[in-house]
Amino acid sequence: MASCCKDLTKATNCEDEKEGRVGNPPLARSTKVRCCISTDFRKFYHRGDLPVRVINSRKILWTVPIESLDYDFYLPLFFDGLVELEHPFELLAYLGAYEMIENTNGCKVNPVLSRLILPMKNALCTRNCRVIMKVLKLIQVMIVKESEIGISLVPYYRHLLGILNIFKNKNVTTGDLIEFGHRDNLGDLINETLEMMERCGGDNAFINIKYMIPTYESCFYCSRR
Repeated sequence: MASCCKDLTKATNCEDEKEGRVGNPPLARSTKVRCCISTDFRKFYHRGDLPVRVINSRKILWTVPIESLDYDFYLPLFFDGLVELEHPFELLAYLGAYEMIENTNGCKVNPVLSRLILPMKNALCTRNCRVIMKVLKLIQVMIVKESEIGISLVPYYRHLLGILNIFKNKNVTTGDLIEFGHRDNLGDLINETLEMMERCGGDNAFINIKYMIPTYESCFYCSRR
């Protein structure tokens, strides 16, 4: 009897293969967290080549004036560390990038924006909600600090918004984000960031956001209703 069952199962599988039926499809797992690779940021930390150090669990101290830093070199390096989740790498990378943007004179970030896209994409592609939130916070502060950033980001939407489309309606929080001291909802933060992109991205911003995130509705249209 067991032999007959095996033969029947084998015959059924053969028929399925001939007719194109190959069993249940694999799960998409579009939100499954991906592991990150070792970062250059971590290597620089271990070599003692970072111009910053931790002074407590929520603060960092620069060993040189921020305004004297080479933004073309250091800002992409700190963005590279956004995927880090271990202390002190996470704190140094995120606050380092944040404070460099905050202390810019309004013209240092936009010239190196193209070099920030790949590390931001890599961070988003980890699909880790905490990492995604860090990227969104930095995008927001860049848009606020330098008026040209909003328009300059538009050509890079195709590299950044695909992952946001997956998480746009995800109602999760990730706890306190380092210096902000409050819990953020990922879906709300994504929508808030997209609206900032549309408002500051010029005439082509909305259509490019809509192309990558079909469910997005214009903040200008919503405000008029």
